[in-house]
Amino acid sequence: MIIATYTPNMFEHFKECVESIQNQSYKDVEIICIIDGNKKYFERIKAEFPDMTIHLNEKNYGLLVSRNKGVELASGHVIAFIDDDAVADKNWIEELVKMYKAGAIAAGGKLLPLWLTKKPSWLPEEFYWMIGATHLGFPKKVTEVRNTFGSNLSFKRDVFLELGGFNIMMGGIKGSRMLQSGETELCERMRKAYGKGVMYNPNAVVYHKIFENRIKLSFLIKRAFWQGYSKAVMEKIVGEIKEEEFYLKFLLRACLSVRITNMLKGSVGDAIKILMILLFSFIVGMGYLRGCLNSKKLFS
Repeated sequence: MIIATYTPNMFEHFKECVESIQNQSYKDVEIICIIDGNKKYFERIKAEFPDMTIHLNEKNYGLLVSRNKGVELASGHVIAFIDDDAVADKNWIEELVKMYKAGAIAAGGKLLPLWLTKKPSWLPEEFYWMIGATHLGFPKKVTEVRNTFGSNLSFKRDVFLELGGFNIMMGGIKGSRMLQSGETELCERMRKAYGKGVMYNPNAVVYHKIFENRIKLSFLIKRAFWQGYSKAVMEKIVGEIKEEEFYLKFLLRACLSVRITNMLKGSVGDAIKILMILLFSFIVGMGYLRGCLNSKKLFS
């Protein structure tokens, strides 16, 4: 189990995350924590969890570098990732293990929002991916998908290492660039190399904490832009983004059709969400176009 953390402000949330792993119904779990370049925070966590494997990066390298380092230090046959602002259901790992017993090479589950602020009535469930939660359109039963989110994702360790781990070009904040989709890019490479995706088990549940600053419109617009930008970079690396094209069609056809019908029946909430769907889709598109232009320079 790999948990990366950086800021001391997250200590109580990190602690709750670790305790949720320690209290799993499946007991054969190794926890590895990567502190991303903060020595004082490292010392605080070491004092709180003296028996846990804890590694301190020399400096702030970013999430994907930290996760790759965690996998290097792991000894288990399966490695899983969870964020320091998430809490795992007590049966989470047990449900993931079921997928490996059935032949999976990677497995993930459902991310449910744990609201630490008032739930925004205007945010469409189709765009819950922007707050790190499983969005509308995901399967409702055990199904192979391309990827799940990074706070509820696991791999066979040898598969992860053979793929070279996360591509650090796809993650972290560098200046004004907030590249995303590190998990997506890795899972796409895995599918091309092994012919298999991630086994999604909706019973493998992790609760992702949603803070007030994560539902501000300015934050979500920025996130939408960089998601589009990141998909352009990813497309340049792996050659395609068919899943995104499929979801866009689902969003603009099936989802909007249902919401428009509800709006015509008098649903003000659906009318607002229609506007947000169109806004966020446009912003993602702008980010994608910008990424297409810049990725030509990046890979030239």
